[in-house]
Amino acid sequence: MAPKNNIIRLLNAKKIAYEAFELPSEKLGTEGTVALLGVSPELVYKTIVLKRQRGKSILAIVAGDSEVDLKKVAKFLGEKKIFLVKQDEAEKMTKLETGGISPLALINKGFDMILDSNTRAHEQIHISGGQRGLNIRLGVNDLIKLTRARVGDVSTAE
Repeated sequence: MAPKNNIIRLLNAKKIAYEAFELPSEKLGTEGTVALLGVSPELVYKTIVLKRQRGKSILAIVAGDSEVDLKKVAKFLGEKKIFLVKQDEAEKMTKLETGGISPLALINKGFDMILDSNTRAHEQIHISGGQRGLNIRLGVNDLIKLTRARVGDVSTAE
């Protein structure tokens, strides 16, 4: 049985349909997660922490088989420049380990959230459950509603 954390409690309290998957607690990356879950890489999403020159930091949620495109993000947000945050800085900013950074754990924590438009091709996707070793499959519309994420073309294929 998957561990109970604040994300699981939130989903239960909001009566959101989801499935939790317990995985090894080391950082797996997309390839490892895909292999263990037996799903396609375009269904496993990663959360990338980005910064603006000024203002709120950003969580870009993109498919595991793609890369966040900083120019597309900047254009989408009307910014001149967007910066990728290094792993150690992402952990400090989110208070979560890389491999466990989840948009659901960071609701109301001061981040703007952007979900790549590729998600619209799927009813459900997999995201981190807020800690290494926990993966959540939930509906795309539920994720957008919970996080108030804006949806835009912010990635390129790897």
